[in-house]
Amino acid sequence: MVEQKEQLYEGKAKKVYATSDPDLLIVDYKDDATAFNGLKKGQIVGKGVINNRMTNYLMQKLEAEGIETHYVEELSDRRTLVKNVKIVPLEVIMRNVVAGSLSKRTGLAEGEKPSMPVLELYYKSDELGDPMINEDHALAFGWATRDELDVISATARKVNAILTEFFAGVGVDLIDFKIEFGRYKGRVILADEISPDTCRFWDSKTKEKLDKDRFRRDMGGVEGAYQEMMRRIGLK
Repeated sequence: MVEQKEQLYEGKAKKVYATSDPDLLIVDYKDDATAFNGLKKGQIVGKGVINNRMTNYLMQKLEAEGIETHYVEELSDRRTLVKNVKIVPLEVIMRNVVAGSLSKRTGLAEGEKPSMPVLELYYKSDELGDPMINEDHALAFGWATRDELDVISATARKVNAILTEFFAGVGVDLIDFKIEFGRYKGRVILADEISPDTCRFWDSKTKEKLDKDRFRRDMGGVEGAYQEMMRRIGLK
């Protein structure tokens, strides 16, 4: 039996604890919500439970498709045992439809669909606002190796294909999503979370937003949107 030890970290959405096994950590999901790199703060009631359970469900689905993740075991509605990875300091965003910052940067209308999924890299730094970078930056400054970038790119595109098909089956368009990767025993594996906090979900018919944009844009109905996504994927 793995025992919880001291708290190692508290971020905007999660707390992380050491355990009696140095290869394992416990992640505890919070209801705290932030947007615009922490400039906007609030709470979304029940968010921690939804993000934890949805992430674990989707990680297991990806594992079944041959993608290694940090998931080990769901301990409770809010807490999960995960592999102790060293996070690669890159945020990877896959975009299937124009929305959010991509619309602002390009002037393209939200909802426009590019001819292919777009992969973007961002340097993971709260202090700098997670600036957008390219592969040369990651290589030149030692944030990732060529082999790691190749694995990250191939895995992100495979994750996108799997999740796009899955969500289409429950009447949801996967507009875009952010994922992170970690180093674990010489391998780069999928880490962090997959949830309405890190994905844009639109109802396939109505285009209603079912994600954190409802919080970012003061649209209301945030808790209901998160709960609807749980219902769509078959979790209660």
